[in-house]
Amino acid sequence: MFLRWMIRKDENGVDFGLWNNMKPSQLVCPLDVHAQRTAESLQLVSPGPANWNKALELTDALRRLDPTDPVKYDFALYGMGIEEKTIWQ
Repeated sequence: MFLRWMIRKDENGVDFGLWNNMKPSQLVCPLDVHAQRTAESLQLVSPGPANWNKALELTDALRRLDPTDPVKYDFALYGMGIEEKTIWQ
């Protein structure tokens, strides 16, 4: 999350964008139980334990949606997961 805040730039003040030594496309999407729940329900990742490989799998799936900034979707995944919302409900 820290790298996201420091590297991504946004208009809403969530991400500071102070560091220019990396591009948003190089970030890996943070994966917690909530984001994983949503990612699995959206079939972005296969079911299984949350680990580094699963975070890379999710990032690769999100990179297909936006190759320049795949991590921008992490708050949406987290929010849907914490509210236990899925596309199937």
